[in-house]
Amino acid sequence: MSTEYKKYRGLTEKEISERIQAGKVNGVQKGPLKTEREIVTSHIVTYFNILNLFLGSLIFMTGKFVNAAFLMVVVLNSLIGIIQELKVKRLIDKLSVLTAVKVSAIRDGEVREIKVEEIVLDDLLLLEGGVQICSDCSVVESRGMEVNESMLTGESVPVKKKPGDKLLSGSYLTSGTGVGRVIHVGDENYAQALTMKAKTKRRASSEMQDTIKQVIKAVSIMIIPVGILLFISQYAVGGLTVNESVVKTVGGVIGMVPEGLVLLTSVSFVLGVGRLARKRALVQEMEAVEALARVDVLCLDKTGTITTGELAVERLIPEKGISIVDMRRVMNAMSFAFDDINPTQEALMRCFQNTGEWKTVETIPFSPERKYRAATFEGQGSFVLGAPEFFMDATEELYLEALSYEENGMRVLFLGTCDRIDKETGEVFGVGSFGLIVLSDVIRPEAEETFQYFKENDVRIIVISGDNPVTVSKIAEKAGVQGAASYVDASSLPDKPEELESVISQYAVFGRVTPEQKQHIIRGFQNNGHTVGMVGDGVNDVLAIKDADCGIAMAAGSEAAHQAAHIVLLDSDFSCMPEIVREGRMIIGSIERVSALYLTKTLYSSLLCVIFILISRAYPFIPIQLTLISTITIGIPSFILTLEQTESVSKEGFLPHIMQISLPAALTMAVAMGAIQILHYFLHFTPEVLSTYNLLVGGTVGLTVLYRVCRPLNRLRGLLLGVLAAGFFFSVVGFKPLLSIANLLQLDMIWVLPIIVGSMAMAQGLAHMAEKIYLYRKRRNVDDKKTCRHK
Repeated sequence: MSTEYKKYRGLTEKEISERIQAGKVNGVQKGPLKTEREIVTSHIVTYFNILNLFLGSLIFMTGKFVNAAFLMVVVLNSLIGIIQELKVKRLIDKLSVLTAVKVSAIRDGEVREIKVEEIVLDDLLLLEGGVQICSDCSVVESRGMEVNESMLTGESVPVKKKPGDKLLSGSYLTSGTGVGRVIHVGDENYAQALTMKAKTKRRASSEMQDTIKQVIKAVSIMIIPVGILLFISQYAVGGLTVNESVVKTVGGVIGMVPEGLVLLTSVSFVLGVGRLARKRALVQEMEAVEALARVDVLCLDKTGTITTGELAVERLIPEKGISIVDMRRVMNAMSFAFDDINPTQEALMRCFQNTGEWKTVETIPFSPERKYRAATFEGQGSFVLGAPEFFMDATEELYLEALSYEENGMRVLFLGTCDRIDKETGEVFGVGSFGLIVLSDVIRPEAEETFQYFKENDVRIIVISGDNPVTVSKIAEKAGVQGAASYVDASSLPDKPEELESVISQYAVFGRVTPEQKQHIIRGFQNNGHTVGMVGDGVNDVLAIKDADCGIAMAAGSEAAHQAAHIVLLDSDFSCMPEIVREGRMIIGSIERVSALYLTKTLYSSLLCVIFILISRAYPFIPIQLTLISTITIGIPSFILTLEQTESVSKEGFLPHIMQISLPAALTMAVAMGAIQILHYFLHFTPEVLSTYNLLVGGTVGLTVLYRVCRPLNRLRGLLLGVLAAGFFFSVVGFKPLLSIANLLQLDMIWVLPIIVGSMAMAQGLAHMAEKIYLYRKRRNVDDKKTCRHK
């Protein structure tokens, strides 16, 4: 191709440099991850790190250095976060290089391959069939260029282009070659301008992160006044020095800080981005990992998801007196007589053979207005190929057969003879019937298995297409889409949102849908309480993608769809969606399972701070004891359980799920500590004995929470629970001076067993009650929804 366009010089290096300095360049889009500097800073300079550093400095001032052990955990957490995010960043960067889109440009008289981001204003781009237009251009030279603008307009019929015509970004060449001069770059591009309308896109929903932010906000507001009041109350307790009061206060405040939960969530999301990248899914917003895991309605188009986008010849139906052999001879010539190639022509070329027996004299190429193409062959006569309704009488038997195939989702071409054709006017004369060619969309071989996965995991598939609803319904049924027989022509849907919401749940297939209607359907399902994913590839999908809880675009689609999407499938293969959803569910399921451990500590620490401020008693824990409890019951198990591969994601949502475990445990801890205080009031324990009671009960409650998180027990979880329980017991026995506790065998410890057993029973009882309350409220909500719909 380069030798054909030697007459063009293109821009010089100086002109390119001037345009780059002037900002007239497509530019580089920022990836989903931060720079290395931003990553390091984001993990070091945090509110909780600064708070921990301040609390650690207070401990150092008291001289009780062993109680500053929590700072080691803080340093370790930051290092883990930095290392993991840097690893994922390098993976994404490599992937970006491998998948970078390149174009051919004429510069200094040479054809060069450049990245799309390096295109500058007035660049000359070489264009050929199959190439997507990445910047708005003006046609300089056209050699049979035809452009598919379906990603902009939804209309799949190719449009011929001649010199002076515009080529809009987001469209692509279906046939021909040519040269285009870039007239817009960056945000001025047509597709980018459409994308800017979608810049207000709905961010990928993350109930988990929203909840954690609320917890952090509440703790941030509480922690300073609680810390001051706790120090005053501790100093007021008889027998405590200033240093001891500081240690007790730090012990109370440090437990309120959920830094491990923040780290766990952020690192898990980052690792999720890395895992999905290995599966060729580029995550553009980390929150999309959770949104994807919670999707229960997945909307998609027919082409590229259910079907491959290709057509296949199903059968030949000859007219009476004509043989299939005769039809094949004609089609062997007709299939290769034209330069303009579209999906229908490609299907014919795959089915028939280019024998070269017939010599083509003249042709009439296909056009949207004519709906047919025709050719004359030397010594063989003329033939036409087009839509049956243009050439056949509605009463003809063969025409009725064509209609029956169309009603079953097939496409039908009419093959006829002609007395003559007029190349200049594009007319055909004396048409006679020769037969019908039945084609069908090629259904992806893995489509049925893909849709079966979603069915088994309670994800409803909704097909939204611009094609005929009957055709789409038949294809969806063949592919195994549940409920595909329930279809509707979108032009008959109500315009009012309330009315639309009441009817859309009745259908699984929507045909003749406009871009705006796609958006309204997405919103309708969301307003009905669903978490909605949208898979699309065209500019006409942008509005729907941007409003979905999780928008997914095909890499082979338009740049506008990429911009609006939260996740881009780099191989443009919908069959990888089950694996991607499975990965997202494993990530979120792991976080949900262990988040209850972290939130329990925050809840009971906050509760104990308030209680011990009010009763003016010494806070029950010192920092080194909380470090032991946190390491045994939270740190180690959360690391191991997060690595466990499971798809279970709670249906009730993040906060209700973890509160069922955390709140009963926090209340149990408060009641148990209250019971110990009452015993101490009557029996006058020594400080070491009192500290021992507190540590044992605190560790027991933590292990009880861990047990509930590990249910149902398997070999790994059972082993983990047993080893950690033993580890806690041996730590208490072997490090008594370090933990400031007494010997377990002395008489004062006789009450510890009843309190531990009572605490475990109470924790289990309250947790069981919480589950019952949740189930009751869930049933009430379902009944209320049914009542509202009935009304």
